[in-house]
Amino acid sequence: MSDSQEATSPVAGIGGPAACVSKVELRVSCKSLLDRDTLNKSDPCVMLMVQNQGQWTELDRTEVIKSNLNPVFAKVLMLDYYFEEVQKLRFEVYDIHGTHSIGTRDDDFLGGVECTLGQVMSLFLCILFNNTLCGLKYALLINTYMIVAQKKMVKPLLLKYGKYAGKSTITIHAEEISGNNGYVKLSFCAKKLDDKDLFSKSDPFLEIYRINDDGTEQLVHRTEVIKNNLNPVWEPFKVSLISLCSCDDERKLKCLVWDYDSRGKHDFIGEFYTNFKEMQKISLGNKVSSVRHSLHRVYSFLDYIMGGCQIHFTVAIDFTASNGDPRNSCSLHYINPYQPNEYLKALIAVGEICQDYDSDKRFSALGFGARIPPNYEVSHDFAINFNPEDDECEEIQGVVEAYQNCLPKIQLYGPTNVAPIINRIAKLAAGKEPIKDASLYHILLILTDGVVTDMADTREAIVRASYQPMSIIIVGVGNADFTDMQILDGDDGVLRSPKGEPVLRDIVQFVPFRDFKTASPAALAKCVLAEVPKQVVEYFSHKAIPPINPVLNSNPNSIANTPE
Repeated sequence: MSDSQEATSPVAGIGGPAACVSKVELRVSCKSLLDRDTLNKSDPCVMLMVQNQGQWTELDRTEVIKSNLNPVFAKVLMLDYYFEEVQKLRFEVYDIHGTHSIGTRDDDFLGGVECTLGQVMSLFLCILFNNTLCGLKYALLINTYMIVAQKKMVKPLLLKYGKYAGKSTITIHAEEISGNNGYVKLSFCAKKLDDKDLFSKSDPFLEIYRINDDGTEQLVHRTEVIKNNLNPVWEPFKVSLISLCSCDDERKLKCLVWDYDSRGKHDFIGEFYTNFKEMQKISLGNKVSSVRHSLHRVYSFLDYIMGGCQIHFTVAIDFTASNGDPRNSCSLHYINPYQPNEYLKALIAVGEICQDYDSDKRFSALGFGARIPPNYEVSHDFAINFNPEDDECEEIQGVVEAYQNCLPKIQLYGPTNVAPIINRIAKLAAGKEPIKDASLYHILLILTDGVVTDMADTREAIVRASYQPMSIIIVGVGNADFTDMQILDGDDGVLRSPKGEPVLRDIVQFVPFRDFKTASPAALAKCVLAEVPKQVVEYFSHKAIPPINPVLNSNPNSIANTPE
C-alpha cells in the first residue's frame, strides 16, 4: 500500500549447504500487539533473522502497516529449505517510527519468537502425532518450534528475558515451492465503486485471499492505495502460482475492496469470489476486472546448467610487493613443498567446484601488479603462462603449475589495480554480438593481499560488469585490514560508480581468507560461491533469456508449466 511505510530489505548473503531441496514461502500475521504509540496504534513490521555460524543476521522483512495491532502482512518472506540441516529462524516485531531502518533507538520492540525450519524437527512431530502417550513429554522437550511440517504455526510473542508480550501472538504460514513453480502477472481495475467519503471520493485498495482446503483464508496480495478515485487501475503485480491458488486453477479466491483510512479503520466497499480459471477469462463482474494477465516460467540455476550453460572460470592473482619476497618463508607467495600457501588454498577450493561446470576444463589464469619479462614493465593484466594469445591452463592443476612457474620469472611490484582485469573479463563476457542464449557465464576470482589502489576505477568497472553475464569473487589473503573492501560487496548497500550510477545486479562477493583458516576448503568454496546461482538466474531473467534446453515439469497439464 502506498500509504504504508516501506521498510528497505537488505537481504544478507547467507552461505548455505551445497544442495537446496526447494524454497519455502513464509507469510506472517500478528494479533493483539502491544500499543506503544500515544495518539495512534503501533505501526508494525516483522524482521526475519537466520542463524549462521552462531550469529543472527537479517534475511528479509515485511512491509510496515500503519496503525494496526492485528496486522496481516502482504509481503512474502522466501528462503531456501535444506532438509539435512536445522535452520534456526527468529521473527522480531517492531513498531516503526520515521524512515530509518529497523533496530534504531526510536523503534519499539513488540516481541519475538524463535523457531526452526527443517526435516530434523519433523521427526519429533511424527512421534507426537503417532503416540499420544508421549505427546506431553516431547512437547516439553522441544523449546523451539518447527514450521514446515505444520504449515501453520501460532506462537506467543516474547519480550526480552522471556517475558510474554501481553497477549500478542504471531502466526506463520509456510508453503513449500517446487523448483518448476511459475508466477502469474496480474493487473486489476474497478469501475463505479461506492463513495464512502463525505467530502472526497474513496481511496480504494484491493485484497486477494486464497481459500485453503480447511476453509481458512490466506492473504495473497494487497494492492497499493489509489487516492480519491472511484475507477481505480491498480499497478500490475506478480505472484507465484503456488501462492495464488496452490497450482489449482479452480481454487476459490476471495477479493475485497476497501476504502483506506490512515487510522487503520478501513471502510468495506465490496467483495466477490472467483478462481484463477475465471480470471483468465478477463471479466470478474460489473465493477472489478482483471485487465491483463500473463503466465511466466520461472527458471532455476539448475535449469540453466542442465540446459547447457557453461561456467568459465578465471583467476587473477595479486603479485604486488606487499606479498613479500617469494623466496622468504614469510611471504604469502612462498612455495612450501609440504603445504600450499593461502593463494593456492583459495584457488584450489573455489576452482575445483567451478571446473565441474566447464566441459573443456580450461581456465584463464591472470596476474597483476608485477614487472614481467622481457622488458620488466609493470603490468596489471598479464597471462601467468606468459602466452598472451592463450591465457588458459589445463584444469586447476595446470593453473597451479603456471602460478608456481611464474613466480621466479617476475618481480613483485605494484600498485594493486584490479580494474583492468575486471574490464577485460567484462569485455570477454559481452562478446562481439548481443547475447542471445544462456550458453556461457563467467566467474572471476580475484586473490589479493590488500585493499585495491584504484578503488574509483574498480567501482566503475564493477558497475559496467554488472550488465554482463559474470560474477566476481574477491578473496583477501593475509592479515591486512580489508574494511574498505566491504564497499565492493553489495550486502551492506548498493555499490555505485564514482558518478553515482548503481550496479544493475549485485555481482561481487568478498571474504577474508583468514576467516576460513581453520575450516575445510569446502567451507570457503561454499561461502564465496553461495550467491553465484542467484546471480546467474538474475542475469538471464533480466534479459528474458530462457535455458537452451529447459527442463520442463513432468506434468504437461500443470499451469506452472505454461510459458510466457
